[in-house]
Amino acid sequence: MTGTDPWHEALETYLAHLTVERGLSVNTVAAYRRDLDRYAAYLAATGRTDPSEVTERDVEDFVLALRTGSDGRAVLSAASSARAVVAVRGWHRFWLLEGVTGADTAGAVRPPAQPRRLPKAISVDDVGRLIDAAGLGDGPVPLRDRALLELVYSTGARISEGVGLDVDDLDRTPGRGSVRLLGKGGKERVVPVGAYALDAVDAYLVRGRPALAAGGRTGGPALFLNTRGARLSRQSAWAALRLAAERAGLPGAQHISPHTLRHSFATHLLAGGADVRVVQELLGHASVTTTQIYTLVTRDTLREVYAAAHPRAL
Repeated sequence: MTGTDPWHEALETYLAHLTVERGLSVNTVAAYRRDLDRYAAYLAATGRTDPSEVTERDVEDFVLALRTGSDGRAVLSAASSARAVVAVRGWHRFWLLEGVTGADTAGAVRPPAQPRRLPKAISVDDVGRLIDAAGLGDGPVPLRDRALLELVYSTGARISEGVGLDVDDLDRTPGRGSVRLLGKGGKERVVPVGAYALDAVDAYLVRGRPALAAGGRTGGPALFLNTRGARLSRQSAWAALRLAAERAGLPGAQHISPHTLRHSFATHLLAGGADVRVVQELLGHASVTTTQIYTLVTRDTLREVYAAAHPRAL
């Protein structure tokens, strides 16, 4: 924007306000300048010469231009567009407070919706490969790592919940296995444990944990111990999973985290027909809306099944 532009003085006044009265950093003000320079140029191109002439529709059309490039400039991501909308709304609010305009025409304009980031899940086969890889080798550590991953996937536990387990938190009764998990905010829930996980935990308790407990320090009642006999840490559990993912040769092994098993637990249950409210209880979510993001993941599965099964789908 040039000095002859009718919006130049208005923009410089606002940027001075941000610098002097709001005390924003040089970098932040520079970001505001970039976004508002584009907005001012857009308003000038539409024939607007004064803030009082700007309508809510003008602001909405500018937001659309950010996402489509219809103003001849670069298309911005949802996150960058949201930043620009914040800048625009701040400028309009400033005009209202300074008495330049009689209304805040940008107040009701919302940033473009951020795309929902779907939880990352791996396939059932890849879960099996991951757990098998964790159990490779001799000694107590592979027994521990396999038991830990089996249990986390079987229950959907957070890794902090898994390493925080005590031996007495497990009910290993065949056919009625369950575990007591302590979630966020100290909220307790009891979750069923599958046969594969129970078998892996039994093997670890018989042949693995006693050897680890003899390593020196006592882990007390802790279920999962490190090689020094103390409670296994979250960091060590993460490292064990990462090593197993690399051994298994899973795609994107470097991005697989303990939470991947929790995501996979929820996704596989819903794909298998589980009710979303049941999955909510199993995960320990306070609200079902948190759980419902997993239903978006399973829609891909529904489309694949539909395309393969319906006689006139393709």
